[in-house]
Amino acid sequence: MDDLSYWLALHKASGIGPATFNQIFTHFPKPDILFRSPEALKQLDLTPVQRNAVKEAIQNPDWKAVEQEQQWAEAAENHILLLTHSEYPQLLKQIHDPPPLLFVKGQLNILNDVQLAMVGSRNPSVDGHECAWQFAHHLAQRGMVITSGMALGIDAQSHLGALKANGKSIAVAGTGLDRIYPARHKELAWQLIEQGAIVSEYSLGTGPMKYNFPQRNRIISGLSVGTLVVEAALKSGSLITAQTALEQGREVFAIPGSIHNPLSRGCHLLIKSGAKLVETAEDILEELSSLIIASKMTSANASDISSLSDISQISHSLLPKIQQQILKHIGFNPVSIDTIISRSGLSAAEINANLVLLEVDDCIQTHPGGLISLKSN
Repeated sequence: MDDLSYWLALHKASGIGPATFNQIFTHFPKPDILFRSPEALKQLDLTPVQRNAVKEAIQNPDWKAVEQEQQWAEAAENHILLLTHSEYPQLLKQIHDPPPLLFVKGQLNILNDVQLAMVGSRNPSVDGHECAWQFAHHLAQRGMVITSGMALGIDAQSHLGALKANGKSIAVAGTGLDRIYPARHKELAWQLIEQGAIVSEYSLGTGPMKYNFPQRNRIISGLSVGTLVVEAALKSGSLITAQTALEQGREVFAIPGSIHNPLSRGCHLLIKSGAKLVETAEDILEELSSLIIASKMTSANASDISSLSDISQISHSLLPKIQQQILKHIGFNPVSIDTIISRSGLSAAEINANLVLLEVDDCIQTHPGGLISLKSN
């Protein structure tokens, strides 16, 4: 029997949360030892309740359920990631209580892409509804993955805005991945699987229990470089997510609204408490581009970032593909538009239209004679 089977058996046991599981995971890299020698539990700093829960799990494992989960993972779009798996999201691994096991349905390779969490009311105003869709659409066009919880309201509009832009989106479920909740989002779920992913820390068969949803909020913020609160009441799950993001050292953004709208009060409270007020998607991109660069520079070897052009490539990764393609053919030495057309193979109309946008975004600068170069700021 492989290691994953043992971990799945422990994971399914009631009374064993992420903290207990991760303690076991740290002390016993080979879990079969624990199953063969339960007395090894004495090495762990567990409460009597935790110790009894672990004993029950290793003495009466549900091997049938474990087999069902492993069969589920045989499908091409289904994955089960241990904390040590190479594809496990690196940002999520940094939080103090990362899920020890992550179930994924969809595209595994986007879990480590740059993500922005978008959260808000399940019953938004017309303005909030439209705002969530537009922000997500624009940010997805610029290459960001939009992460949310697939709930009604702001969550759904955030996913839909990103998907409509042919972008990527990730939903964090509060159930097992063999269930879709809410049920009316079946079509949205399949779109997410095709263009992104649905992830969960919960075993297959887990239903929509009330306490699961606040618990999963730490994953929504933990996957993301920042969290945007679109609309939220003073007492809401969205504010819990924002607070969790702050505790994780992530950026929090909030959209202001009418003083007469109760769903704006949560956002206004966040702004008063230090969250960044944003009016456009560009405000977020401007703020996060420096964070992404700083993150890359911190994690990379100094020799890996040897020039300004390397740093530019990191921030440029948020641009639409066609603009990234154009920038590949522009250096710091001024060149003519004809040269860019020749190098890229794109039409003059495509080049001219996107050069205007790139100049507005402060990516390029113009020179006498109509020459173009990357902006060095």
